[in-house]
Amino acid sequence: MTDPTASARWARLLEINARPHGRQALESEFGDVWDPGELAEQFEVIGFLAPYVVVRRRADRAKGSLEFQHDPRFYFQFWPHRAPLTARTDDADAPF
Repeated sequence: MTDPTASARWARLLEINARPHGRQALESEFGDVWDPGELAEQFEVIGFLAPYVVVRRRADRAKGSLEFQHDPRFYFQFWPHRAPLTARTDDADAPF
């Protein structure tokens, strides 16, 4: 089985880990940053393929992805996943 994302993921993995950043540098570039303990408190990990991890945020159950660097291990850049739009038959006035 071929992974069509492998080369892009590998390139990003090398980019992130070639020059790992401290927490402050990551926060200034990406905003919120989590260490492994904070990640476990605020997210449920669903799966991962380095350098990405799929999570569900505990506060609102929003599913999304984070990037992570290996050492020091920090998770950053939360991207919420969007549910696909589906046709609704129960409400003719629905905006989609």
